[in-house]
Amino acid sequence: MSEKDKIIQLLDYVPEYKLGYILAYVQGITADEDSDDAYCRNLYEDYLNDPDPTKDEEYSLEQCKKEWGIG
Repeated sequence: MSEKDKIIQLLDYVPEYKLGYILAYVQGITADEDSDDAYCRNLYEDYLNDPDPTKDEEYSLEQCKKEWGIG
């Protein structure tokens, strides 16, 4: 039995609520790294070109916790 066949067979024993984890993992290891890099570059370019004047404001952890009501 091939490794692929073993994986497919084992999927029958995985509870439904865990299938999302397996799907995310398999998608991650099969992702095209060039496409992933291009996506990240585009996100970065979008950030750099964002005209929002407050995009570079910094907040301390304490400020964030206070705003979010976390003690």
